Amino acid sequence: MTDNMALPEFLLHPLVRAALEEDLSPCGDVTTRAVIPAGTTCEARLRAREPGVVSGMQIAALTFRLLDPTLRVEVRVPDGSTCAAGDSLLEIAGPAASILAAERVALNFAGRLSGIATLTARHVAETRGTRARITCTRKTTPGLRLVEKQAVLHGGGSNHRFGLSDAILIKDNHIAAAGGVEPALRAARAHASHMLRIEIEVDRMDQLETVLAIGGADVVLLDNMETAMLREAVKLVGGRMITEASGNMTLERIAEVAATGVDYISSGALTHSAPVLDLGLDF
Repeated sequence: MTDNMALPEFLLHPLVRAALEEDLSPCGDVTTRAVIPAGTTCEARLRAREPGVVSGMQIAALTFRLLDPTLRVEVRVPDGSTCAAGDSLLEIAGPAASILAAERVALNFAGRLSGIATLTARHVAETRGTRARITCTRKTTPGLRLVEKQAVLHGGGSNHRFGLSDAILIKDNHIAAAGGVEPALRAARAHASHMLRIEIEVDRMDQLETVLAIGGADVVLLDNMETAMLREAVKLVGGRMITEASGNMTLERIAEVAATGVDYISSGALTHSAPVLDLGLDF
């Protein structure tokens, strides 16, 4: 679950360059220039200060290397692994000025992404013994969707669509604008290619009955339903479509929702509300 999930690094370069430019422009690290003698070298370790699931080591390592290719950077705990408080996750050696200049950007990426992976893993743990899988949404930090969704994978979750062009997802506002479930679903099927899946959102049983009667949807999103209604909806679908529960999917509720038999549980909180995992860099 680690090496085979690494992203092509050229995709990460724009993210790292933008973050470094934000932190170092327009005049670079004036503190280090003033305090650290030129030519000073050192070793540093990026450590976990609390237990969790690691993500962001690939982009953190790239941050140091991109700022200074002479730095020696070694990942000790790869993405997708668990860590304990005190574990050394990443080791860096070389010019002190370069390590200090890249430190905050690397920590920002690694702490944020490890927090997402850790929160995802907690959700996944609540589904054990059921068929349900935890998946994220498009509620991501602008510009960071690629790495935040990768962090969900590192935590054992799965990815929903990456953007608006990945799949047809008919939501309540689409249904309202199209004039109802039936016209929205029929139009979607008429325009979809054989490679494009269709998902439709419902929040009432009569809507679900209409979807089942019309046919043509691959996935049904059961939105903001109470647990008893979710159980009834899954029974009514009877395996004819993939079922996804969404809306008010708090960590405390995941186990009971998973027990209804749904295929997927989606939660925006995985990416928009994950606490940062406490990491630090020590010389």
